[in-house]
Parts: sequence; C-alpha cells; structure tokens
Amino acid sequence: MYFKKSIIALTGLFLCVFLIVHLSANSILVLPEDVARDMYNSYSTTLRESPLIKIVAYVLYLSIILHAIYALLITINNRKAKSKGYTMNRFKENSSWTSQNMGLLGITILIFIVVHLANFWARIKLGMGEGVDLDSKGHVDVYEVTYSLFQNGYYVIFYSLLMIPLGLHLHHGLKSAFMTLGFYHKKGLKILAKVSLVYAAIMTVGFGIIPIIVFFK
Repeated sequence: MYFKKSIIALTGLFLCVFLIVHLSANSILVLPEDVARDMYNSYSTTLRESPLIKIVAYVLYLSIILHAIYALLITINNRKAKSKGYTMNRFKENSSWTSQNMGLLGITILIFIVVHLANFWARIKLGMGEGVDLDSKGHVDVYEVTYSLFQNGYYVIFYSLLMIPLGLHLHHGLKSAFMTLGFYHKKGLKILAKVSLVYAAIMTVGFGIIPIIVFFK
C-alpha cells in the first residue's frame, strides 16, 4: 500500500510542477492577439523541437497514467475495507469532504483530461478535427486551435467549471503527497497547508478565468 501511495505522491508532485508551467503558457493567451499568436506559437515550436521536452512529455503521460491507476486501486481497496467494517467510526467526523471524495474528484478530472486531449492534443499532434490551420512553417497553428476552442461557449463553461474539482483535488493532494513521503514537521505542515491553499486557488482561478477572458476578447 505504501508503494502505491508513494507513486501517487511522486507523480502528483510532478503534475503540480507541470501545471505551473502550463498555466504560465496559457497566460500568454490573454495578451493582445498579434502578440499572443506569435509568442504562443513560438513557445509551442520550442517545445515541439526540444528533445528534452519530448522526454518530459513522455514522463508526463506516464505520470498521469500511473497516478490514475494507483489512485483507482487504492480507492477500490478503501471501499472494500469500509464494506468489511475496518474503518474508524468517527472517520467522517475527522476528515473533510474533499479527503473522503478524492476518488470522485479524480474521476471528474480524468474525464476532463480525456476531453482536453481529444480537443487539443489530437488536433495539434495528429491534425485531427475541423478548423486545423497551419502556420507559415507547415505546423499546426496552436494558437488558432486554442483560440477557436475558447470561442465555444459550451466548451468554456465546461473547462472553467471543471477547474473547481481540480482545485479541491490539488488542495488536499499537495498536502497529502508530502505527508505520504514522510514530511511531518509540525510548523512545516501548517505552512504547507497555507501553501497548498494558495497554490490550489491560483491554479483554479488562473486556468478557470483564462478561457473566459479569451472568449470575450
């Protein structure tokens, strides 16, 4: 069990770092269109042509898969334990709603990731879907793909609302990851709780508001 939790913790922390980088890139989209298009496509070209980034991308895909699989296994084991009466009677009183429903939040986020990959990754990497424009170098115009999707009101609502369960998941998950890896310093945990809250809030508001800003640009 500890091995599974450690994998979840390590992959989760890696994904937290990735989200910071991802949000930084998405922030380019709120700039004026002529500036944003050049910067966003240049950024995407740099990622596409860097061998190191390609390795990081594979690590990212692997992290998502391992995180989801081991989290699912632990969720199943916990539910089996509950059905056999192995849980504490005061469990619900001593834990938050988020901690009790990390599995549900994880499934919701996984659904978002699948939809996100289908709309972005498949169109950019595989050239699938309608309205896939090419830039001057013959590559997919990543800015145009992103901008056009964020002009779809339904997609913007879906994207922005799903940032709420992501924020809840991050808030509890970031704290739990450090504790799983052996971090139990009393004062440190108090600081970590605040850092986790701030981090989750920034990710939720940042990712959630950018599509709305682009929609109304």
